Amino acid sequence: MTIYKYLIVAVFLLFAVNVYAITEPINLSCNQKNSPLGAETTRPEFSWNISSDQQSFEQNAWQVQVFSSLSYAKLGKTDLWDSQKISADRAMSTVYGGKSLSSGKRYYWRVRVWSLNGKVSEWSGLATFSTGILQAKEWDKSRWIAYQVLEDSMKVVPGLHGDGSSLGKKAVERAVVPYFRKAFELKKPIAEAYVFVSGLGHYELQLNGKKVGDDFLAPGWTNYSKTNLYSTYDVTASLVIGKNALGAIVGPGFMYVNRERYRKMARAEAFPMLRLKLLIRYKDGSTTEVVTDDSWKTSPSAIVYSSIYGGEDYDARKEQTGWDKAGFSDQGWKKAILLDGLGGKMKAESSYPLKVMQTFEQQTIRKITDSSYLYDFGQNASGIVRLKVKGKKGDRIRIIPAEILDDQGMVDQRASGSPYYFDYTLKGNHEEIWEPRFSYYGFRYALVEGGIPAGQPAISGTPVVERLQMLHTRNSVPEIGTFSCSNTLFNQTFKLIDWAMKSNMSHVSTDCPHREKLGWLEQTHLVGGSLKYNYDIQLFYNKIIDDMMESQLSSGLVPDIVPEYVVFDDGFRDSPEWGSAAVIIPWYLYQWYGDKKSIEKAYPMMKRYISYLESKADAHILSHGLGDWFDLGPKSPGESQLTPKALTATATFYYDAILLEKAAGVLGKTEEAKGYQKLAQQIKAAFNKKFFEPETGIYSTGSQTAYAMAIYMGLVDEPFKEKVFANLKESIQASGYALTAGDIGYRYLIRVLEDGGGSQLLYQMNNRDDVPGYGYQIRNGATALTESWPALKNVSNNHMMLGHLMEWFYSGLAGIKQQADDTGFSKILIEPQFVEGIDWVKASYKAITGDIVVDWKKEQGKLALQVAIPANTEALVVLPVVDANRLSLDQKPLSQHKAVKKQYVENGKLKIVLGSGSHMLNWVNN
Repeated sequence: MTIYKYLIVAVFLLFAVNVYAITEPINLSCNQKNSPLGAETTRPEFSWNISSDQQSFEQNAWQVQVFSSLSYAKLGKTDLWDSQKISADRAMSTVYGGKSLSSGKRYYWRVRVWSLNGKVSEWSGLATFSTGILQAKEWDKSRWIAYQVLEDSMKVVPGLHGDGSSLGKKAVERAVVPYFRKAFELKKPIAEAYVFVSGLGHYELQLNGKKVGDDFLAPGWTNYSKTNLYSTYDVTASLVIGKNALGAIVGPGFMYVNRERYRKMARAEAFPMLRLKLLIRYKDGSTTEVVTDDSWKTSPSAIVYSSIYGGEDYDARKEQTGWDKAGFSDQGWKKAILLDGLGGKMKAESSYPLKVMQTFEQQTIRKITDSSYLYDFGQNASGIVRLKVKGKKGDRIRIIPAEILDDQGMVDQRASGSPYYFDYTLKGNHEEIWEPRFSYYGFRYALVEGGIPAGQPAISGTPVVERLQMLHTRNSVPEIGTFSCSNTLFNQTFKLIDWAMKSNMSHVSTDCPHREKLGWLEQTHLVGGSLKYNYDIQLFYNKIIDDMMESQLSSGLVPDIVPEYVVFDDGFRDSPEWGSAAVIIPWYLYQWYGDKKSIEKAYPMMKRYISYLESKADAHILSHGLGDWFDLGPKSPGESQLTPKALTATATFYYDAILLEKAAGVLGKTEEAKGYQKLAQQIKAAFNKKFFEPETGIYSTGSQTAYAMAIYMGLVDEPFKEKVFANLKESIQASGYALTAGDIGYRYLIRVLEDGGGSQLLYQMNNRDDVPGYGYQIRNGATALTESWPALKNVSNNHMMLGHLMEWFYSGLAGIKQQADDTGFSKILIEPQFVEGIDWVKASYKAITGDIVVDWKKEQGKLALQVAIPANTEALVVLPVVDANRLSLDQKPLSQHKAVKKQYVENGKLKIVLGSGSHMLNWVNN
């Protein structure tokens, strides 16, 4: 590390004397959301951040007030709950303790806080939350309704992978995508109204001719026999005194996948069905409701084919104008069929919905034939198209999406699921705009057949495509991180990884947005450390925990994919590195967000999974699974080539035992913690006996993954740590600083090198494009991270499973991480890695406690480092200097600054504990 003449550390907040300090609670959230709709709990939880001009601000107490109406809130009349002053330093997960709440009702709340010196803040602004259906019996009057019924003899559950030739006539016919409608009349002024709706597989809700909400593919994917999610919408402004009409279109989603076109599986659980409850509260205090029952009418829609895997076809000639409005004549429609559903409980969707998040225009259009043109949108992403076209009745436009082109420059779906396409049949005479409702794909290119782009020479009788856009759809989790640096390739790598993350955050963490769309579990914990810096994934990951709990078998096995819509064979169903997400993810949520509830609810699942692994082990060694998937060996990528499967499986088994010991301790289960500690010791002894050579310090094959997992998991005994780490570095150097670790091992390689002072090695390994890796993919035209290091065309070209480097960008280069004993980022660690070759880094991360900012720059032998530390937290700042006398904080000696809680030198580095506030640290080297 070069010795710099100046080191400047600054944390941006205003200077203020305490008596004049402005402090207020901000970013108020209820159940981890800002103003949530449909909170399905009688005891909501409140959290907030704190904005304060006071340096080293610490909360000493809080007071929350909850109101039943806006008028009461404005008057400060706390008719529901006034917590009074509660002594507590945490500003999260404050549990409501007031009067009973009602379903389908909006509530208002505010908070104020006290500092350590007893000064109280102003009240925060008002925040809101609305409740969902709080008691299961409130659903009793609402029934599942359908257009058609799938007979039990025709069901295929779970789905069948393969061509389905053994299924006979099962999963052959197309599911009718039905319209549902219900007209009703309201006669009194409305105070508020909420609609609670679930449509399986997916629905689109209409009220008085307009779409309700902006969700896509709602609701989320679940094991439908156990849970059916519903969404909540505030429709107060959409209702009128007089005649109204509710309408819905329901597509099959994962409930029904027929054997037409591409499919990852054939699956037939049920035909589309709908369940709904509209709760209306009048201004006079009375209520009424509209529910799905046998008074609803149904008819086939203009969607004539829909498959989550095969695409969607729309025949505009079959549209029924006004079907979703009052006054429409539905005499030709039939009564909806009443169903009992699939057995799953109704549950409010708490994770974020899918939405259209970004729109892309084409960058180029290339003529293929007189009536076929290739559109390039410039970015490989998950999504759909929006078509604007004009032609005559009966004309058909076919749109074939693809993420790559073949050697002839044509769309190539061979690795992404073929055939997949969208068909649109025109009704004619006017400009028509259409987009698919119930299917999506991962693509950059779109081949349009049967139409001519506007501006191209017209051909008589051929429709004119006036506009074609790509609509990027994904989970709408908030973006909470930013990163950039002086290295162009690293900025491109960040974007490459980020687009794979965006494209694969669906209702589950998918492996790819086209051929599979399945929730493979290994990436949830291996890439989770990267994902959590960029996106608020607390609710998203809690939903994954729910999916794992509902997918766990009686044996204790948690399958590789959840929900388990299809049962795969061997390691593709049972691989410890995948199933261990059941143990690792709950613990990570506790670490990252202080979310103890995730451990509490998952603990039985965690225990059962560990017991299952014990039953599969031979003398504490596991030998099954996929191993270090897609590592770089001499053969085509797939199952592990360079590292024994038993090594990665057993190392993960050990890690599970360690985390379960910790989880048991957090929950106060002391004896169980001791049992898991003993199990971990036994696994460690067996692991080292089988894989370690003490004389040489070599683990197994000496692969990057073998060394990294042994070190990271804590399997290396103290006397051998230095030698094993040296062997790891030598193995990297021997490979010419090339990547060889795969899906499982690379994350641990990054963590071990960063923690061991090897970030310069990571820079050398990743700052290149001449060997397979991130730079190689970018050089070869990738715009989203691919499934394989060499960006092979015969596998997915939109996969986030190798996106581990993003974690290093934030935790290594920017240095934003947690202290070892921290939960929820209240004790922050700022330790940037000032590697050679990087001149500046800027990063921000909105932790659950507030915004953390790091901005450092090298210039002419000087180093400037700016840091923002949120109020009510503290940060340990670690610097590559040793002489504190050469440092000044805000132009004062460290010893004279009140923000310095502690300073000391350890392992050749200066460590300074700083409170929140604004700081400037200078260092001059003689």
